[in-house]
Amino acid sequence: MKDIINRVKKEFEQINNELNNQSLSNDTQKLTALSKKRSQILETVEKIQEYETLVKTMKENATLANEDSELAELAMEENIELAQKKPILEKELEVLLLPKDPNDAKDIIVEIRAGAGGDESALFAGDLLRMYMRYAEIKNWKTSIVSENRNDIGGYKEVVFEVKSPASSDPVYQNLKYESGVHRVQRVPDTEKQGRIHTSTATVAVLPEAEEVDIEIKDKDLRIDTFASSGPGGQSVNTTMSAVRITHLPTNTVVSCQDEKSQHKNKAKAMKVLRSRILQQEEERLAKERGDDRRSQVGTGDRSEKIRTYNVPQGRVTDHRIKKSWSNIDAILRGELDDIVTALREEDVRIKLENQSKKSE
Repeated sequence: MKDIINRVKKEFEQINNELNNQSLSNDTQKLTALSKKRSQILETVEKIQEYETLVKTMKENATLANEDSELAELAMEENIELAQKKPILEKELEVLLLPKDPNDAKDIIVEIRAGAGGDESALFAGDLLRMYMRYAEIKNWKTSIVSENRNDIGGYKEVVFEVKSPASSDPVYQNLKYESGVHRVQRVPDTEKQGRIHTSTATVAVLPEAEEVDIEIKDKDLRIDTFASSGPGGQSVNTTMSAVRITHLPTNTVVSCQDEKSQHKNKAKAMKVLRSRILQQEEERLAKERGDDRRSQVGTGDRSEKIRTYNVPQGRVTDHRIKKSWSNIDAILRGELDDIVTALREEDVRIKLENQSKKSE
């Protein structure tokens, strides 16, 4: 643990030195990235400082306790208290020093698609979109729709949006990476005359946003088509050819964007999604080659896995991965996701600590 602590302290010092470098004052992008990185390890650094202060104080007290002075008894009493606090601090530090997901600090692209259940599944996809948008608002994150495909009754066959966090805010991917998978809703649709409960699904994919430096996409590997943007039911809502469809030929990955009025802006957004999709495909391929047991981690399960059920008649939300339920379904659908996110992160940490313990045996 000592080597890891020294590495974190050195990294923190390097970040502070770079932030104090006047030559970076005009490089907003790098300044933002460094500020985010600093805020992410600040808690760990503060815990290290607290732990090192405790250890130093215990050593000083031990020296005083061996001397014939009136401070000896006070030093011994303080060390008894600090000895009880030390293992708690060590456990907290052990959690903070666990290997970090390199994508945790990244902003994200979220893709929600209607699944089984027809119009009801499209309406549920819209409910999930509003839930995440509201959660982002609560967390002070910025959201932007990249593309959407609505049906005639106000639901979404597919919607893609991005979520970004300011440097001072919680990292987005770290909080929402556990949302990828199949979400299931059980409720009585408005169109159901006999009051029968229907089950519908929607899939959610949370992609860490890939920068141009993360993955190289060659122009010759792209086919770019333009078309007029459309509204619900497919009717044309724009006479200009501003919508963009990009096909990455080697992987046959297709991304469309029509949210912006400018073809240039639509292309930029589509490329952002394309990079993120291809990067995730590459990461999944490498993980399989290494034989990583991705299912052993809460946040990296198969996208086809059923992860959560929203039972409206019973007012209950159940996450099947951790076998835990919450009874405040209305609040959850209004974006109050912190309890669920916290429970999933704690389980993820528990599994990682367990795996690390097995490796050290």
